Amino acid sequence: MATSNRIRGNRRDEPSNPLARAWRTVTDSATASPARFAIVVFTGLITITTLLLTLPIARAGEGSGTPLADAVFTAVSAICVTGLVTVDMATHWSVFGNVVIVLAMQIGGIGVLTMASILGLVVARRIGLRAKLIAASDTNPARGHAGPVSESQAVRLGDIGSLLATVALSAIVIELVVTALVVPRLLLAGFDVWTAIWQGFYISLSAFTNTGFVPFADGMEQFAADPWMLTVLAVAVFLGAIGFPVIFALARWARSRVRLSIHARLTLVTTLALIVLGAFAILLLEWNNSNTLGAQDGAVRPMTAVFTSVMTRSGGLSTIDIGAMNGSTLLVLDMLMFVGGGSASTAGGIKVTTLAVLFLAAYAEAKGVDDMEVFDRRIPNDVLRLAVSIVLWGATIVATASIIILHITKAPLDMVLFDVISAFATCGLSTGLTSNDLPDSAKYVLAATMWAGRVGTVTLAAALAASQRRRLFRRAEERPIVG
Repeated sequence: MATSNRIRGNRRDEPSNPLARAWRTVTDSATASPARFAIVVFTGLITITTLLLTLPIARAGEGSGTPLADAVFTAVSAICVTGLVTVDMATHWSVFGNVVIVLAMQIGGIGVLTMASILGLVVARRIGLRAKLIAASDTNPARGHAGPVSESQAVRLGDIGSLLATVALSAIVIELVVTALVVPRLLLAGFDVWTAIWQGFYISLSAFTNTGFVPFADGMEQFAADPWMLTVLAVAVFLGAIGFPVIFALARWARSRVRLSIHARLTLVTTLALIVLGAFAILLLEWNNSNTLGAQDGAVRPMTAVFTSVMTRSGGLSTIDIGAMNGSTLLVLDMLMFVGGGSASTAGGIKVTTLAVLFLAAYAEAKGVDDMEVFDRRIPNDVLRLAVSIVLWGATIVATASIIILHITKAPLDMVLFDVISAFATCGLSTGLTSNDLPDSAKYVLAATMWAGRVGTVTLAAALAASQRRRLFRRAEERPIVG
C-alpha cells in the first residue's frame, strides 16, 4: 500500500505541461553534475553558432560562407565573450550573421546555467530547488564539487530567485541605458539613425558583456579623444566585470543598507586598486611612446591610460595600437588580464577575489598568524586551496597554449603570450596576432584556450573528477621543505 501511494504521489507530482516535463528532465541531469552539464550545453551552443556562421547567408555580399576555422573562432569568441577576431567584424558579417553574434554574446555574458535557469522559470513558472542548484553552480563554481558548501557566502541558495531577477533586470536596464547614452554621440559623429541605433546597441552589449567586438569600420580610434564615449563604455565594462552577485549585493544595500558581503567588498576594492595601478603603469611606461600615448595630447593620455586599464578587466576595447606598445607595458597588461574581473561576471581570468585571497594568505604568513582575516571576517583555508588550484591550472593552460602557438607561428614571444592570455582571460585585446594570417591550427588552439578560460578551471576540474568517496581515514602527516 505504501508503495502504491508513493507511485501515485510521484505521478501526481509529475508536471502535465510537456515543456515543464522536458525542463524537469533537463534539470535532473543538470543537478546530477552541474559542471558536466554546463560544459555540454556550452559546447552545444558553440556548435550551433558555428553552423549558423558558416551559412552563406551569414556573410555579407555574395559568395560562399565563412571558412570553418574562422566560423569556429568567431563562435567561440562570441559565446565566451572574448572579442578576439580573425575577420573584420564591421564588414564581414551580414545582418543575419550579426544577429547570431549578438544573441551569442548575450547568452555568453549572462551565463549558460543562469540563462537555463531563467528559461526554466519562464517555462515552469516557478523557481524550484533544481533550478536554484543550477543557477547556484553558475554563481559559485565551488558548488560543482561534491560535498557541502557553506552558506556563509556572497549568494545564499535562498537568494537565487532574487539573483536571477537581478541578472535579467540589470542586463536589460544597463544595456538599454548605455545604448541611450551612446546613440546621440553616434548621431553627432555622422551616423544615420538606424546605423546609430544598431551599432550603439551592439557596442553597448559588447561593452557590458565584456566581449570587445567593435562594429565600427574605423574601430575605436575615432573616439580616442572622446571623454563621453570612453567613460560610458568604461562604466559598462566595469559593471559587467564586477559580477552579478556584486550587483545584487549593491542593489540590496541600496534598498535596505544590508551589510555588503566579503565577496562584494573584496571584488570592488581589488578591482578599483588594479584599475588605478594599471593606469599609472600604462601612463608611465607609454608616455613617450610616439606610436601610442606619445602621439596624443597631454590631456588625452591619462584618459587613454585609465580606459586601457579598465579594458584589461576583460573589456577588450582599445583606442590605441596594442601591438605598438613597449614590451614592459605588454607584460603589465598580461598580468592585469590574467587576473581579470569578478567571479560570476561577464569577465574572465582567475578573478580578482582569487588574487585577493592569495595576498591575504601571504600577509597572514608574514604576520605569523594562522587565519586569513579581512573586514573583520575570517576566510577559511579551503578557499586558499581553491585559489592556488585556479592559478596553477590557469598558468598551465596559458603555458601549454603559448608553447604550441609559438611552435606553429614562430611569432615573437611577447605577442603570442599576450594574445594567449587575452584568450584565456576572455579579454579580447590583441597585438594583431590573430589578424595576421594566423594558421588554422593556431586558431583552433586559441579557440580551445578561450573555451577553457570561459568554462573556468574549477568547472573543468569538477567535470573531469571522478565521483568523490568519503574516506574514513587520514594518513600520517609529514612536512616537506618549502621555500
